[in-house]
Amino acid sequence: MKSTTIAVLPFLNMSSNPENEYFCDGITEEVINALASIEGLKVTSRTSSFYFKGKKKPIKEIAEELKVAIILEGSIRLAGNMVRITAQLIQAEEDFHFWSETWDRTMDNIFQVQDEISLLIAEKLREQTGHFEISEHLVTPQTTRLDAYEYSLKAKYYSNKWNPEDVRKAIALYEKAIALDPRHTESYAGLADAYSFMATTEFISPEEAWQKTRDYTKMAEDINPNHAGVHYQLGQLAFFTEGNYQSAVQHTARAIELKPNYPVAHQFMSLWYTIAGITDQAERHLQKALSIDPLSKETLFFKAYFHYRQKDYHEALRILEVCFVDNPHNLPAYVIKCYCLLKLGRIKEVFDFLNQITDEFMVTGDRLGITCLAHILNGDTEGAQPYYNQIVVEAQQPMAFQAHFYLFLAYANLGENDQAFNWLKKATKTISPILLLNYTDPLVGELLSDPRYEGYKKLFYGEQPKTNSSDSKKTALLDDNTAAAYLAKLISYIETEKPFLDPSLSLRALAKRIMIHPNQLSWLINQKVGKNFNEFINHYRVNYFKTLATDPANSHISLIGLAFESGFNSKTVFNTYFKKEVGMTPKAYLNAEK
Repeated sequence: MKSTTIAVLPFLNMSSNPENEYFCDGITEEVINALASIEGLKVTSRTSSFYFKGKKKPIKEIAEELKVAIILEGSIRLAGNMVRITAQLIQAEEDFHFWSETWDRTMDNIFQVQDEISLLIAEKLREQTGHFEISEHLVTPQTTRLDAYEYSLKAKYYSNKWNPEDVRKAIALYEKAIALDPRHTESYAGLADAYSFMATTEFISPEEAWQKTRDYTKMAEDINPNHAGVHYQLGQLAFFTEGNYQSAVQHTARAIELKPNYPVAHQFMSLWYTIAGITDQAERHLQKALSIDPLSKETLFFKAYFHYRQKDYHEALRILEVCFVDNPHNLPAYVIKCYCLLKLGRIKEVFDFLNQITDEFMVTGDRLGITCLAHILNGDTEGAQPYYNQIVVEAQQPMAFQAHFYLFLAYANLGENDQAFNWLKKATKTISPILLLNYTDPLVGELLSDPRYEGYKKLFYGEQPKTNSSDSKKTALLDDNTAAAYLAKLISYIETEKPFLDPSLSLRALAKRIMIHPNQLSWLINQKVGKNFNEFINHYRVNYFKTLATDPANSHISLIGLAFESGFNSKTVFNTYFKKEVGMTPKAYLNAEK
């Protein structure tokens, strides 16, 4: 497990008012987003971190489930205009707290406080785990209106519940935020996201919902064209309302460029590549999404879909069953389960499964199409006829996207290739995102070998987009000669001035003393010494302790007293680093010396 991995657990609400929960969740998410903007630091997404909210589980077990080395936990107490925030960093493997801090601030400067907290956490993480570069600021003020910000935090709190009733509450709160600050990008982006949820789940008219998504995305883009959420929504709109695959890929890629730790963007980039048959890139983005958001059942569904598209139907079914455990109302998962059963020839199970699913959890068009295909694949063309006839009628409607797709599949599985491509020629005159999404589905069967198939595939998805290698090496922060000079200066200063005796010594403070940028000093210690900052400094502290401990003049001082005199400020940290450096406990070392 890489040491530069962290999960931020939900900050505890220590206020007397339980309604302040939204504020604690909001601050937690802001810290996650701030840390996630740092290249080289892998931050677990909100969905997976919040999975442990209210659950009393050992830190080590949480870290193992999330596959991270460091855990950040904290608490928030609100009292009038004052806020107290505490935070502590825990090294999960050894289960010791290596840093903690408390801030007492006013709400008037909440964005400054968030930036201060995020920067200090990032600094302490770098000192403990290894090199990454930190910019001067990690949080940009969203608004000058604190009340608008509070409304947006409440809105996000409800929106994250992902059900229509709470999403409607979120919409109302976002609208209140915008009324107070008409240029609040986050609220416009939040509204666009809320309406896209309503559109894809069809809790309100898709046409109406997508139009509102489009309107609010445009408003957000006008204010901030470099907002990752804006480009994510533009990608969704391009695909699901315009049928423009290339534009969807470009906007989603831009979202990831702006926010590398953006799990939903990686999910959809994986989907775009999957349907175009670019398997290696699809898998790369899927694995990235899973590493950021390992406990998200949405990400798990994308994994199941990837396996289905790779014709690994048994594995897809296994993963789908896991999805159903936590979300028995996963509409897309019902459809893909039916597709897997169809491809495995388990037709009776398809009919039985369809009978168990109420209309609430399956779109009518999917139920009709799957039933028709089940009869066709079972060799029962007579039984398929009434469903087939109904699909033909419905497919004449311009917006009946499910019917367009299932009529195409019906022709394909009946062996009527000419009919399939004649219909495809007609259907492509209407933008059909469902057809675009499913043209390469395994259910097209023998149609894949028809010479006309590749022509339409190229029309739909275009040329395979070029992708940059994720393994490109970064330029060194210092050339060899400069690095050697600074390293000599660093070692000389450490040995003569002994700054390690100061228990509060930080990388930034040391950088200031030898007149080098903190990013460069972090890189220098990591690349040229082969240690992180804490390992580097504690090495000198351990050696200094050994000198003190073996001097008979200090025999009256306790071991922990000598450790504190050597620059350590914690018994746990001292024992951990001493054993790591020397290979035995301090007491065992002294006994061996005697």
